[in-house]
Amino acid sequence: MAASCSTIRAVTVTTAARLTTLAMLVLAALTTHAQTKANDPFRAAEPFASPRIAALRLAVAQKQTAALEQFWAGVRVSGTPLVEPVPREARYSFVTFVYQGSERTRNVVVVDGVAVAVGGVDPRNSEMTRLAGTDVWYRTYKVRNDARFIYKVSENDPLTSFIDPSRMSDSKLDPLNPRVFSNTGQSYVELPDAPSQDVTLHPGAGRGSVEKTTFHSRTLGNDRDVWIYTPHDFRGGAETYPLVVVLDGGAYTTLVPVPTILDNLIAQRRIPPVVAVLVNTAAGQRDKEESCMTSFGDLLANEIVPSMRERYGATTNPQLTVIGGSSRGALASSCAAFQHPEVFGKVLSQSGSYWWNPDANPGTEFLTGQFARSPKLPLQFYIEAGEMEIDMQLATNRRLRDVLKAKGYAVDYREFNGNHTYLAWRGTFADGVISLLGRGTPAAQR
Repeated sequence: MAASCSTIRAVTVTTAARLTTLAMLVLAALTTHAQTKANDPFRAAEPFASPRIAALRLAVAQKQTAALEQFWAGVRVSGTPLVEPVPREARYSFVTFVYQGSERTRNVVVVDGVAVAVGGVDPRNSEMTRLAGTDVWYRTYKVRNDARFIYKVSENDPLTSFIDPSRMSDSKLDPLNPRVFSNTGQSYVELPDAPSQDVTLHPGAGRGSVEKTTFHSRTLGNDRDVWIYTPHDFRGGAETYPLVVVLDGGAYTTLVPVPTILDNLIAQRRIPPVVAVLVNTAAGQRDKEESCMTSFGDLLANEIVPSMRERYGATTNPQLTVIGGSSRGALASSCAAFQHPEVFGKVLSQSGSYWWNPDANPGTEFLTGQFARSPKLPLQFYIEAGEMEIDMQLATNRRLRDVLKAKGYAVDYREFNGNHTYLAWRGTFADGVISLLGRGTPAAQR
């Protein structure tokens, strides 16, 4: 079995002063950050906060026989969820999820990020309510207008915890929402102040080249797909290029169109021309390889990067070498940089799974502890997470941020109003690249 990141040698603390510093860092890492209620991204609203639901309720009580049919006709035109202004709060909207049930409908639950953002991991906290005398099931939330997030609906949900590994549900697209995120089978909401996403090629921007190939690893003895990006006007061995290494390469060539994003940033002169390699894990090995496995880090540092240097003119300067990814891929990126700071000087982390630990002990954040105990390494970080992500995801990103800053690392930390999804990451990936390699950064000027 391949070694885990737990084999990374811990640094022995030998002096009382350093022990005191470590204790302070660990204490900081265990502190929970409470969000300011006045700025909540997403919260439950009163049962009849939606004007359209309140009006339907009144019409049904007054026995207006055409009211229900007119309501559904209006919903089919407007689509779901219903989005309505919040009186005297211009930064928020009432967002009401609506579902047309039948006599077989026992419950309806809003799932996938939305639920765990509002009610925690218990689906009973995100159940819709049936409007008496109708087939209308609904749930209203008060949502900040910069939100963009995914969701699905689950009819006759088993009401078991969202993080229960044995959970089985028949969640599906919202049948009345025309917005579907790519081929993921997820509906989404995009409110009017959601940040723009620059994911299509700009007029006049040069299109780089993408080559898909199979990479055989001597270290792991297996194969994986990789995608090689070279910029427009690539000059082969005549020039040295900053290097961007992205994990979960298949998703980052489709759901997050990294090649197009890089084309635009280069054309806008926001970053210098770069080369990139987008790396998949071996078939069926994602959880294993991206759980801080040292041999996977060795593959990246000792095989993938040297190949990019030899064949595509990638830099040997770690301060011009970025490694990044999302979720488990962000964890693996940070761990690879911790393991090989002589290769990777910069980390782009999108919603990293920093709750992971090799012993599955709740509350033990392995990599954060490694950084707390080690001397400061020559690394720079861009870290982001979604305000609608489950507490375990958001809080552990904040704690890693705090530990890194306490150790003196350069950390650009940001939060977006969304949940755990490529729908958000495709818009913020450019922010990370600019933060780490932008033409105004010291490294980019060298």
